[in-house]
Amino acid sequence: MTTISAHEEKSVAMDNAAPAGIIGKASNLIQAIAQKDITQLVLRVAVAVPFWKSGDLKWDGFLQLSEIAPLLFENEFQLHILGSTYPFPFPYAVAFGAGLGEIILPVLLVLGIFTRFAALGILAMTVIIQLTVPTGWPVHLTWAAIALALMAWGPGRIAVDSFLQRLYR
Repeated sequence: MTTISAHEEKSVAMDNAAPAGIIGKASNLIQAIAQKDITQLVLRVAVAVPFWKSGDLKWDGFLQLSEIAPLLFENEFQLHILGSTYPFPFPYAVAFGAGLGEIILPVLLVLGIFTRFAALGILAMTVIIQLTVPTGWPVHLTWAAIALALMAWGPGRIAVDSFLQRLYR
């Protein structure tokens, strides 16, 4: 049996109470500006843009991988694991998969279609990118945080997922 002290009850009550005075008004204003659904839309677009831009460079046309993309995975990009570097296996296939992911996943995110799955794909790609470019961890950490937030809280109401969910209830 768990008992709660009077001090803990007072602390919980204070956490749930609305702040008073000027701090409360400022807090309410900030909350009004950072609406949950708009914030989730901005997160989806923010993580989609760098992946789209990278993917756009990998293609010369519809399903026409650029000549440089597989060469990068063959000659330049290396996996950094436990202090050693390893070449990417099947560089053409990896370049093709990365290029597809960098185009399809951002579109899904921006539209809010299969958002949690698209965010999981972005998170997986971010892990591989981190293993390839370990010095980029501050940016990669930001992408991972956004992907995890979208996986946890979904796309928000400004999304095809949400529209379809409301439509078929």
